[in-house]
Amino acid sequence: MEPRAGVSKQDIREQIWDYMESQNLADFPRPVHHRIPNFKGSYLACQNMKDLEVFARTQEVKVDPDKPLEGVQLLALQSKKTLLVPTPRLRTGLFNKITPPPGATKDILRKCATSQGVRNYSTPVGLDSRVLVDLVVVGSVAVSEKGWRIGKGEGYADLEYAMMVSMGAVSPATPVVTIVHDCQVVDIPETLLEDHDLTVDYILTPTRVITTGCERPKPAGIAWSKISSEMLGRMPVLRSLRCREEQAGKDVTLWDEHRTLLGAQAALSTGRSPRDPPPLESGSMKGEDVPSNTAYVGNLPRDARVSELKRALSALGVAPLRLTWQGPQHRAFLYYRDPAEARQAVSYLQGFHLGANTVRVALAGQQRASDLAGSHTGELHPDHPAAIADL
Repeated sequence: MEPRAGVSKQDIREQIWDYMESQNLADFPRPVHHRIPNFKGSYLACQNMKDLEVFARTQEVKVDPDKPLEGVQLLALQSKKTLLVPTPRLRTGLFNKITPPPGATKDILRKCATSQGVRNYSTPVGLDSRVLVDLVVVGSVAVSEKGWRIGKGEGYADLEYAMMVSMGAVSPATPVVTIVHDCQVVDIPETLLEDHDLTVDYILTPTRVITTGCERPKPAGIAWSKISSEMLGRMPVLRSLRCREEQAGKDVTLWDEHRTLLGAQAALSTGRSPRDPPPLESGSMKGEDVPSNTAYVGNLPRDARVSELKRALSALGVAPLRLTWQGPQHRAFLYYRDPAEARQAVSYLQGFHLGANTVRVALAGQQRASDLAGSHTGELHPDHPAAIADL
């Protein structure tokens, strides 16, 4: 199974999820959509870790808490290695160290290698702990033999790696492994990759051990310009790392701070308020004149409120920079940083319901020019930048 030409990351995700469900390759929990998919044969794929020399010589292993990786967590515990698991959604810290009770049976070790183990058999690892991770194991939705990786779209694995770099827990030589079904190994256009995307050195499937030989640099630390204030508020460990890097003299300007600064600079040069949207030409505008970073949302319910749409967009991870609300016309326009983000939002919102209505979604350039007239604009601060959400 190969992705069709001109696809986005989300297109590839949907293609993988649909295929695994339709071919009954998926395992609990199902459906696998919007997850790192568990698959039949995941435990067998995890056992291939024994064939990796890098696993044999490792002492501390960081493994993501994804269902198809539980076999690696168990293998690490059985091999007497230190197992580090990220805290859920990074809300209470970066790592938990799984510590089985003395004399733990295989059944107890199996429990330690699940989400229950994180709750019952773990202790938090602080930023001051001298952690040196020898091996990183991440989940993936799709991966290429060249080492390009696509996650489920929330960006946590990429952010966790960047945070480990910032705290000195990993180096460029630290190997990264992912475990997937054979159908998840596909061609991924390199044009979809960004600097914050984590690549992998080894791919384990039920039938193969792939050494990617990937030479693309891994993230060199936290890209603060892609972190929002809202994210910072949710993750105390991220705030602590930011304080450290700020004291070290690094640029820790956040994504929305950059946006405010750019808006203020534009206001000085144009005389507009920083919160005012760029003026739109109306009347004779043709479809191709509409900004290509704009998405159109139509067929909104008659009684819909702008706050409802904002909440829904944030929950879906496609919150725009700005939103133009045209309630009486049952439509809205979403403004993103670039055309790629607008296309991704359109892809995410296909089949989206607001109230009882299935909304119509398209790039705004495909709508009539008159749709852009007679509107008022409101700012929308996203849960996190679309660059992070796309990971």
